[in-house]
Amino acid sequence: MKDFIESGKAVMGIEFGSTRIKAVLVDDGFKVIAQGAHDWENKLVDGVWSYSLEDVEAGVRDAYAKCVADAAAKYGAHLTKLAALGVSGMMHGYLPFDEKGGLLVPFRTWRNVMTAEAAAELSSLFKFNVPQRWSIAHYYQAILKNEPHVKSVRWLTTLAGYVHYRLTGENVMGVGEASGMFPIDPATGDYNERMLAAFDEKVGGSLKDKLPRVLKAGEKAGILTECGAKWLDPTGTLLPGAVMAPPEGDAGTGMVATNAVAPRTGNCSAGTSIFAMVVLDDAMKGYYPEIDVLTTPTGREVAMVHCNNCTNEINAWAPLLGGDYERLFLESKKGDKDCGGVVVVPFLSGEPVAGVEDAMLKVVRKPESRFTLANFFRAQVYSAFVSLKIGMDILAREGVTIDSLMGHGGIFKTKGVAQQYLADALKTSITCMSTASEGGPWGMAVLAAYAKRMSDGAEARNLEDFLSGEVFKDAESETLAPTEDGMAGFDRYVANFKDAIGKN
Repeated sequence: MKDFIESGKAVMGIEFGSTRIKAVLVDDGFKVIAQGAHDWENKLVDGVWSYSLEDVEAGVRDAYAKCVADAAAKYGAHLTKLAALGVSGMMHGYLPFDEKGGLLVPFRTWRNVMTAEAAAELSSLFKFNVPQRWSIAHYYQAILKNEPHVKSVRWLTTLAGYVHYRLTGENVMGVGEASGMFPIDPATGDYNERMLAAFDEKVGGSLKDKLPRVLKAGEKAGILTECGAKWLDPTGTLLPGAVMAPPEGDAGTGMVATNAVAPRTGNCSAGTSIFAMVVLDDAMKGYYPEIDVLTTPTGREVAMVHCNNCTNEINAWAPLLGGDYERLFLESKKGDKDCGGVVVVPFLSGEPVAGVEDAMLKVVRKPESRFTLANFFRAQVYSAFVSLKIGMDILAREGVTIDSLMGHGGIFKTKGVAQQYLADALKTSITCMSTASEGGPWGMAVLAAYAKRMSDGAEARNLEDFLSGEVFKDAESETLAPTEDGMAGFDRYVANFKDAIGKN
């Protein structure tokens, strides 16, 4: 492995999560051989959830350096060059720049629910759901509010797009990530021209000139430049030249990490936020504020239910209960199927899917509730999935068919617990692979390896075949089916939950 790394054949994936920036190094068999992480937190600044670009820079450098140090500690390898590199991150949000590349306002993340007026107007204009967290909603809201910076906006991007720009000098974006900025036409794999024209007519100017150029998985998105290498590795050890994959969002990397990019497949990614994506056979009949329509990294249309809140309350309470996550998850299995009437509301921020505009954190129980540790922690895990269930029920009523749903993220690490609860919640079988806890950074590394393969002139192979035929051909997995008493119990929990938030 030392020679492999030092010869520049390793591939790296970097992902900016909500609480952690993680870098992973993979070998030619797509196995993680080294990794490094940097913890960070968003800050509420003047009522806006944000991360500073200084924290972005410091964080990615730290994660990269720790990954390099891990390779050195394990193999004695001195990493100086990468074969390929890819960056992914929290989707959506708002990063507007002026003509000199200066950020005009602090990064407005996906967590902000401050664009209701713009999202509603654009959804009506396009006849297509535009969620509050999308970049176009943030930009149009700034226009509606006559924010002074708007006149100076020359280009827009997302967090992954910004980091990619620093590494390559290219303002480009993977189609899956781009679909969280502005609607994509699946027939062209580019921004929807009808909707662009409608927007331009409404506000004047040319929006497309401000948006990143769209690329599909497998296309080369530039190379790591000398300036980019020094930005990532200030020691000057890292050499330029790595093939760069199109930057993607955490939704797309989650789909790749679970081999869920073909029609009628889907995945559920659970972390600080939670979302489920289902690759569609046919377009949705209607549009709903709870359902996003995005794309896979290859441009296939996807129905997505995205919820702002997931594991934050689990992470807040677990340390108070001893800090042993596995013990607490296993203890929850002893609880009642409906959590004994105990309800946890985990909304650190607003949750539009559940109809809640502002933060709401509380534990609710009635006098007759069975308030045990098992029921309390089972309610914690249920609460991570309850908003997702509300949104997924809409897809079920639309007749969307799911052949398989893959789960990934740290919440699934304790075998057979959260996986079973999610199966009961969504009334469908859930499969977890051995890579389930690897998540987005590994998925991004796989996309980078695919981009390298295609740029080297390999025989054309679509992403679906690449994943099934190479990446996951020997993957171990386990599938759990919903149970009758589990489904009934989760339904009772949802009814109690809706009472607790005043939405029944």
